[in-house]
Amino acid sequence: MDSTQSAKTAQWNLPELMKQFDEQGYLLLPNVISQEKVDRLNAAIDEVVSKEPDTLAYNIYNSVERHEEIASLIDEPSILPLIVNLLGYNIQLHISHLTIRKPNPNNAATETHSFINWHQDGPHPQFPRINGITPTYYIKTCYILSDMSEPNRGNTKIIPGSHNRPYQPDTHNVTDDLPGEMQVCGKPGDVFVFAQNLWHAGAPNHSEFTRRQLFLGYSPIWMRPIDYRTATEEQLKNASPVRKQLLGVIDENPFKNYVPSESMVPLKQLYMGDAGRGGYAH
Repeated sequence: MDSTQSAKTAQWNLPELMKQFDEQGYLLLPNVISQEKVDRLNAAIDEVVSKEPDTLAYNIYNSVERHEEIASLIDEPSILPLIVNLLGYNIQLHISHLTIRKPNPNNAATETHSFINWHQDGPHPQFPRINGITPTYYIKTCYILSDMSEPNRGNTKIIPGSHNRPYQPDTHNVTDDLPGEMQVCGKPGDVFVFAQNLWHAGAPNHSEFTRRQLFLGYSPIWMRPIDYRTATEEQLKNASPVRKQLLGVIDENPFKNYVPSESMVPLKQLYMGDAGRGGYAH
């Protein structure tokens, strides 16, 4: 654990954050990355977007492969201890998704989804449920890179606690108000962490601001990632053991994805729980 990671982690009460996440299904963490880091990420995003057709909304998957600055978030040291203790240490990068939503006062629909209706993340038809509840199969971190401190700027809408109970909204339309809904508001450098089974939506952007957010999701290493099959040679060339694990490279034997040797999962050093219990560390 480097000094930056130690300093950031020391500011947080991990058991308390884990309890809050378990109960509410999300966390909003302020000032996780510096303004300098935000600026570098936005410059990288400018490069990526310059190669794309102009649109009201950009949804760019496997974004870590598009720029090394974005890839640096894979093993962001201030966030990793939290993710490891929420999900366990036998994990990988599941998805890296850049979203940009320009002002859209008329709710114009685009092929790239300028707004997204209420849903839980996951496959179709659905993840297996237990007593009507979808378990937490993966967790997403959302790096806020534009001023989202006010609502109606394309913010993510959520229903806190909806991951923990059988829940089906009366409507899936994002423009309809649901009981208990809230918009996640944050400043550049804040990070929003949420479970895939939390009901959420991507609200239209009715402001004069452009929304910029980077989502990196993590899942057990035995699950298939969403937006890549295997890491590229370029990504692995100078990767640390932790980065290699998070890119799904632990052993040639696929059986080890289920029962890895301790040396294959260096993230175990960050785990505070009982390795034999799995799941959340209480």
